[in-house]
Amino acid sequence: MKAWRVTELGEPEQVLALQECELPEPGAGEIRLSVGVAAIGLPDALMCRGEYAFKPEPPFSPGQEVAGTVLAAGEGASYQPGQRVMGVTAFYAGHGGFAQECMTHTDMVFPTPAAMSDADAAGFAIPFHTAWLGLVDRGGLLAGEIMVVLGAAGGSGCAAVQLGTALGARVIAVAGNDEKLVTCMEQGAQEVINYRKSDVAARILELTEGRGADVIYDPVGGEFAGSLVAALASHGRLLLIGFASGDWASIDTGLLTMRNASVLGVYVGAYSPEQRRGAQQELLALYQRDLIRPVPTEIVSFADLPAAVGRVGRSEVSGKIGVAVEQSS
Repeated sequence: MKAWRVTELGEPEQVLALQECELPEPGAGEIRLSVGVAAIGLPDALMCRGEYAFKPEPPFSPGQEVAGTVLAAGEGASYQPGQRVMGVTAFYAGHGGFAQECMTHTDMVFPTPAAMSDADAAGFAIPFHTAWLGLVDRGGLLAGEIMVVLGAAGGSGCAAVQLGTALGARVIAVAGNDEKLVTCMEQGAQEVINYRKSDVAARILELTEGRGADVIYDPVGGEFAGSLVAALASHGRLLLIGFASGDWASIDTGLLTMRNASVLGVYVGAYSPEQRRGAQQELLALYQRDLIRPVPTEIVSFADLPAAVGRVGRSEVSGKIGVAVEQSS
């Protein structure tokens, strides 16, 4: 099979090479997939640079998110050849979805609904599971509360904006240019803030008449995210989702205490397979009611994958990019 593999660490356009390779036979609980569509996230670009938590030795294939069809199943796997699935790959072992075939574990994928295309399914699980477990389980978001989403035009941000709106929150989206702010409004945000043109904390307080935000959803991190503790309402919750800025949020714990606010970590990997399946059922119910929709906003060819990963790594993308993987004839 053909696979895009990182041959050495660096920028995606320079280090991703299309190579012929073979995958191992699935072990216990494992499955091998024919990839239909792979979705690109920031962690994929970080893996190319060697800056992500998981660091397989080159050569390896990144690509966390896929939709495809089961080709082979190991002992005890709950899926059989021919079934369509969506979810997370064995990217941590170097067998990710930027290839015609990938490996995964039965606990990391979910059946793809018959009415959902691979293009829609590929980028569904990671963004929406993170949003659901962050906003509902960790954040306890209630209808009528005020929610701020940082990095709101990215894949994770778009999912959070959609889900917060579906749950009845008033959503304020933060992004860095007018095109991205339009994307945020299209996802359901009621108000938007351009962080390049505004003091974001001051603007949040202005929009909320001094009350502040009940929940801040933070996939960005760094000093910027930490500065928004000043814009939390009493009993507000800052949800630590990621570190697109390169560092986790830097928190003034004294200010946090004075506001009677909380900081909560959100890590989907800490949830059991049963909990993730429960989240998937809740999310598909919202999808079937057209209250949320898959995040990918652009589909590129398999040949264009390195350039697309580079764009994601430079924050040049609104929404999420999917890659249509071309299979051998």
